[in-house]
Amino acid sequence: MKILKYILGLTLCLTISSCDIDDIDNPNGSSISGFDEDATKSAMQTLVTGIEDLTRQDFAFYYDVVSIIGREYYFFTASDPRYTGEVLGKNGNPLDNAGFYGTRPYQGRYRTIKNANILINGATNSSLITNEELNGYLGYAKTIQAHEYLIAANLQGSCGIRINVSDPDNLGPFTSGYDESLSAIKSLLDEAATHLQSAGSSFPFVLSDAMSGFDDPQSFLSFNRGLSSRVALYQGNKAEALSSLMGSFMDIGGNLDNGPARFYSSAGGDFPNNLFRVPDQADAIIAHPTFIADANPADLRLSKVIERSTGTLSLDGLSGDYDVWVFRSLEDYVPFMRNEELILIYAEANIGSNNGEAISAINTIRNAAGVGDYAGATDEAALLNEVLYQRRYSLFGEGHRWVDMRRLGRLNTLPKDRAGDLVHDHFPRPVSENDPCN
Repeated sequence: MKILKYILGLTLCLTISSCDIDDIDNPNGSSISGFDEDATKSAMQTLVTGIEDLTRQDFAFYYDVVSIIGREYYFFTASDPRYTGEVLGKNGNPLDNAGFYGTRPYQGRYRTIKNANILINGATNSSLITNEELNGYLGYAKTIQAHEYLIAANLQGSCGIRINVSDPDNLGPFTSGYDESLSAIKSLLDEAATHLQSAGSSFPFVLSDAMSGFDDPQSFLSFNRGLSSRVALYQGNKAEALSSLMGSFMDIGGNLDNGPARFYSSAGGDFPNNLFRVPDQADAIIAHPTFIADANPADLRLSKVIERSTGTLSLDGLSGDYDVWVFRSLEDYVPFMRNEELILIYAEANIGSNNGEAISAINTIRNAAGVGDYAGATDEAALLNEVLYQRRYSLFGEGHRWVDMRRLGRLNTLPKDRAGDLVHDHFPRPVSENDPCN
């Protein structure tokens, strides 16, 4: 999907207070004041399109930094030593609260949340839409906000995040920590689900091709419930995770890659996938050596890395032989979540209550990877280890391993490649918040 230049310009201005858009002669009324009362569907379409665009902005930083800390891969670049220094806790050094690697993915999420708040305000105050249509706008906006809050919460961990940011001049307090953040996000997802259930059969707006199959209220609700199951798993609430999965798009026999996604395009004026890197370069994303060493050689998921024809790459006391090869073009979509993750949530959530069902779900993933049925111990501890192993390979490079190790108290099991390295458990609160939390 191509984004017109005027849409991108509006999106930028909606997120930067210094933009003077009221002076622009725009017959469609695309200014912030135009969303205060009786916003038209065409104006709100611009906002929806802008929100989709913003979910892409600065998101690559999130995948990179959590994958580096989670020891999934390295980022070797001579132009910025922080990726092999601060991010890996070299010599015991902490993360910088002004470092771009933490501030940009955090602030990028709040730009999306801000635009969604403008959409919520515009839809709520418009007499030009029906109640069903209003519920469609609200269900969409709040679901996307919940996703963005979750990414921010994953970064901040025990530092907590701001949830009430609807009034930029009177921001709400920070949550007391990760647990309270998750509770607030779960409540927001449930609110959004209620809206979507009353939103009729179609949205009053159009989403990109990357959202095909999740572009009407009921199919988008299945995405909402998928996110809800992820949050419930993070909360340690297996029963709630299973309940949410019942309404999600999980399909045990379906395509593991199915799911809603962010669109990217190399067309002029649009935004290419900046998680794609050409292999065999000096600046490279290098798979952590244990990803290959710990794998079953027959595992088809090893195709997510590619051996460097130029040989081992080394930097700053670290080295590796394989480039990360998860995203293979500038136009590859980047999923919000995939069916494969949902099946693995299902497997983990069944451990302890229905181990047989957990093993069946595990076998779905193992057989898709070409490694055959699970033949190990069937006690809870062994099954959890197996699920985590499968999550490591199925969700490689998608921002999960660091979160998994932290939520289960296993950060100390991640490898430290140099004496004195640290495995950080959260990012410091960005300096721009003027309220330190380290």
